[in-house]
Amino acid sequence: MPATPTVMRAAVLAAPGDMRIEHTEVPSPGPTQVLIRLQGSGICASNMPAFEGRAWFDYPMPPGDLGHEGWGVVEAVGEQVSGLVPGQRVAALSFRAYADYDVAEAAHVVALPAELEGEAFPGEALGCAMNIFRRAGVEATHTVAVVGVGFLGAALIQLCARAGARVVAVARSAAALDLARRCGASHTLPMDDHATVIEAMSRITRGTFCDRVFECTGKPWPLDLAGEFTAVRGRLVIAGFHQDGLRQVNVQLWNWRGIDVVNAHERDPAIATEGMRLAVEAVVDGRLDLSLLLSHRYALEDAGHALAAVRDREEGLVKAVLLTGSMA
Repeated sequence: MPATPTVMRAAVLAAPGDMRIEHTEVPSPGPTQVLIRLQGSGICASNMPAFEGRAWFDYPMPPGDLGHEGWGVVEAVGEQVSGLVPGQRVAALSFRAYADYDVAEAAHVVALPAELEGEAFPGEALGCAMNIFRRAGVEATHTVAVVGVGFLGAALIQLCARAGARVVAVARSAAALDLARRCGASHTLPMDDHATVIEAMSRITRGTFCDRVFECTGKPWPLDLAGEFTAVRGRLVIAGFHQDGLRQVNVQLWNWRGIDVVNAHERDPAIATEGMRLAVEAVVDGRLDLSLLLSHRYALEDAGHALAAVRDREEGLVKAVLLTGSMA
């Protein structure tokens, strides 16, 4: 293999909305780490508060920061690492993946099989979908509602439909509802009026509502709807990232129906890594179709435009990825 460069490109968020490409030192892996020559990273909606600017962020951010959905090729391994070798294609849980290289703990790296050669693979995001699906306990006999059809909602529709469940998708835009149908939803409902959409869900389910409900938007009104859609003794799975303040919810309804409420965000890196392993299996066996999930590709140099597209919810955008190296 050619010698590893000492300098790399990295995207730096210099100020809110101001993403620049700078040159910085290639990091060195510690004893339990691997150095990954990145091929790309997914862009997560959780990047938006930093990109837009909030009082609790400091700028400029470290080079490559915010990128945590990277994949690429192992460049070097620490002396205590076994089971991973240079040249091996992997996805990783790392935290500065908007760059040419990043380091990750070997325990948080997942090998990518030959079947995925040439495929963009934002492992952390796909693993997140798998872990949410696992927490939901979806069965083939269930009716499932998915509220909000972006990347996460679309992935969950695919997983639920492949598991044999009947899926009802609820979203604001015609494009999102069309995506839901292509992912396997048997019914779609426009999220345009509170009473109307609840009545429509009641008709579809003959008044029993849904065994499992995924709220995927991180917004207050869809969370209210998700509670209304949940059946007696059903399970409401909060998959959306509620990061902009307090929520008021109808606890009377939740209590009366005796529903389970699951906050399905994982903070344990080991669980996130297991989700990535499960995602690899799901893509290989066809339960997840990446062609429907990864809609926009940008070169690393266009990181600012890419994050702006996510912020502005550019039409047709499901998931954007930044590509480096041979994939750019």
